[in-house]
Amino acid sequence: MDNGYLIFSSSSELLRLRAERIVYVKSDGNYSTLVMADGEERLVTCQLGEVERMMAAQLSAGSMRFVRIGKSLIINRTFIHYIHPVRQQLVLSDEQSFRYTLTASKEALRQLKDLVENTV
Repeated sequence: MDNGYLIFSSSSELLRLRAERIVYVKSDGNYSTLVMADGEERLVTCQLGEVERMMAAQLSAGSMRFVRIGKSLIINRTFIHYIHPVRQQLVLSDEQSFRYTLTASKEALRQLKDLVENTV
């Protein structure tokens, strides 16, 4: 069921976020950090693979908004601004209020570049 929200729940708390606000999710051991467009960061008590499964279950299959890059990142495709596989550089931006520069493996960025080129 895709109502535009993702819900992360633990025994002590519940976090409900609009999926479009999430720029990327990074692995932090047994935890994951969600980074929002407004700069807010939220730590959730699940590994990146679990976050990926939750996104697939809670958002419509046709959405394809989020894509996993390597072992440690899930990115929101709508914010892809620049990909440079050789430099291992990825820039996520809304071109107005924020810009995040991330690193990923050459192979992961090549695959992302191909994916973006073939879905335009």
